[in-house]
Amino acid sequence: MAHSHDHGSQGHDHSHGAGHVHGSTDKKRVLIAACLTAGFMVAEALGGLLTGSLALLADAGHMLADSIALGLAWYAFHLAGRPATVRLTYGFGRVKTLVAYTNGIAIFAIALWIIYEAWQRLLTPAPVLGGPMLVVAIAGLLVNIAAFFVLHGGDRESLNMRGAILHVLGDLLGSVAAITAALIILATGWTPIDPILSVLVSLLILSTAWSLMREAAHVLLEGVPASLDRDLIAKDIEGTVKGVREVHHMHVWSLDGSSNMATLHACLNDGVDAHKAVSAIKKRLAAEHGIAHATVEPEFGQCADSHHEHDGEHDHAHDAPPHHGRYH
Repeated sequence: MAHSHDHGSQGHDHSHGAGHVHGSTDKKRVLIAACLTAGFMVAEALGGLLTGSLALLADAGHMLADSIALGLAWYAFHLAGRPATVRLTYGFGRVKTLVAYTNGIAIFAIALWIIYEAWQRLLTPAPVLGGPMLVVAIAGLLVNIAAFFVLHGGDRESLNMRGAILHVLGDLLGSVAAITAALIILATGWTPIDPILSVLVSLLILSTAWSLMREAAHVLLEGVPASLDRDLIAKDIEGTVKGVREVHHMHVWSLDGSSNMATLHACLNDGVDAHKAVSAIKKRLAAEHGIAHATVEPEFGQCADSHHEHDGEHDHAHDAPPHHGRYH
């Protein structure tokens, strides 16, 4: 019984080339955004201290964390470009997912700190200089818009890129909140609007951060990508690839949120050319399902792993329901 570990010839090469182009441009975009964010963060922090605005300080806090996060995102892209090693046979691609998950945790921590500070500010109101606050907030908005558009042109299927965009989007919303608060303070003198809007922005960011963390965790746990259905893919192979009697022991996962991979056992009819069948399966996976890297084990007769299984746990018959682990 042979194991086939070759990559799909056409699909894999195309995916790798596209991923390399995306990674190169995304790396530059993240670096530009990091420089813009870090450069204005100091000015906004000083502005928040001088004007007494929590909204500005909150946005500066976001920008400080975002500068660090964007720097980590840039480094993740840098590491991802390194070749695989003997110990890290898949390379460093998953570092980007780790950074995305870490970014989500950082956003959570910042948002909770802002909510706490806003509560303290509501209990003990402090004077806010609306005029200078408005000037600094407008300047911050312009910087954040520039950083957002720089990142928005990147690969939005990349979790690392989406994490970077989320950080900048949080800064942008923070600047909008600061501008709104400054205008209301100038018009009415009502300073509680400053911490109130800070809390609203934090709540919006929390929901988005939770979504990012959940998706990154799904990748780290090697769950099936949301765009794919493992059982339907197995049935598709059984129905379209000539000579394939059954597919089982199938696992589908993503390396970094965009590069999909699979392993499977293909039970072939007697007399079928195993090499041709495996090649056809790989081409089908790449062309129809976006799975560029697949490991296919061709089998004739009994599965080689059957002696490791408990009776009834992994039924390979065609009438076995999916929840019994037919493709597991």
